[in-house]
Amino acid sequence: MSAAYRFTPFELPPETVALRAEVRVFVQEEAKQWNGWQIGHSWTGFDRELSRKLGERGWIGMTWPKQYGGHERSAMERYVVLEELLAAGAPVGAHWVADRQSGPLIMRLGTEAQKAKYLPAICRGEAAFCIGLSEPDSGSDLASLRSKAERVDGGWLLNGRKVWTTYAQDCDVMIGLFRTGFSEEHGKHKGLSQFLIDLKTPGIEINPIKDLTGESHFNEIVFDNVMLAEDALMGVENGGWAQANAELAFERSGPDRYLSSFPLLPLALAKLGESVDDPSIARDIGAMVAELTVLRQMSLSIQNQLENGETPLQEAAITKLLGTGLEQRMPGLIADIVEAQPLRRAGDTLSEALAYLIQVEPSFSLRGGTNEIMKMIIARGMGL
Repeated sequence: MSAAYRFTPFELPPETVALRAEVRVFVQEEAKQWNGWQIGHSWTGFDRELSRKLGERGWIGMTWPKQYGGHERSAMERYVVLEELLAAGAPVGAHWVADRQSGPLIMRLGTEAQKAKYLPAICRGEAAFCIGLSEPDSGSDLASLRSKAERVDGGWLLNGRKVWTTYAQDCDVMIGLFRTGFSEEHGKHKGLSQFLIDLKTPGIEINPIKDLTGESHFNEIVFDNVMLAEDALMGVENGGWAQANAELAFERSGPDRYLSSFPLLPLALAKLGESVDDPSIARDIGAMVAELTVLRQMSLSIQNQLENGETPLQEAAITKLLGTGLEQRMPGLIADIVEAQPLRRAGDTLSEALAYLIQVEPSFSLRGGTNEIMKMIIARGMGL
């Protein structure tokens, strides 16, 4: 058995301090208009106007080249911006996927025409992306997907279904994974390709899926003879499996994998006041802070590896598994500590945030890959 994991300690450089202060002032001003229900959504909150404001300040596409609308700042400066937005529960869903993974994928594998078309719009906060991976009847076995993209005269013909696609009803573009080939010799993983899909293309039907809160973040997308141009192919034909897995390292390791429930903590501390007389409450709060500190260090280490051109899939899986576990426990722990009632229209920010997060926290361990898939990746990294 081998240990393939590496979490080298990494600290944010001193030059990020001024940026953090700048972002915090901006967020505090914007937060005056958010209620607790909205804060609970965190990075799943969809607000195009906020995304445009962030784009104007240069806080989207921060690390990308200026020729594509980026700002050529460091990955750690970007990390500081993400931390401040998530800690406050800012509704960043309108640009989140594009900034986190779709844009970097286009930057790495896209043609010059694709980069020029999509990247500047993402940086301006004007292009919302979603991810087309999961399918009905496939469960967590992504490689078993059956939606097809067939070569035809003039491009590609898409047929099939995707499911659990977050905010597809509001997004502009999907990067979708489709089957383009299969052979017994190479197996089902070798015949997949990614495509850039304009969601206004004829033949696409988007059906919202309501969740426990009554909202529809998830969607089913039906592709019925959807015609794409030849240049819609993203990266290498039949190389989509490796491309999608590299993309998931970005999705599974960021601060969104342990900060989704974090806005509850400062709200709870404000309600408790400066002194906590009950030792058990102090212990529970201390345990949460300790876990957050460790997860933050793990996440920072992975970000440093990604910036150095590495693909830390196993490390990202561990961080995602532990991070979403904490996110799922926090709403219940906070509710017990402050004896708060989760009420959507309580007029109390903490109660409203709890009302949302207690209902959606079961989904935290599904998005970005189930716990079972994460454990499988971890086991393989250990040589099991």
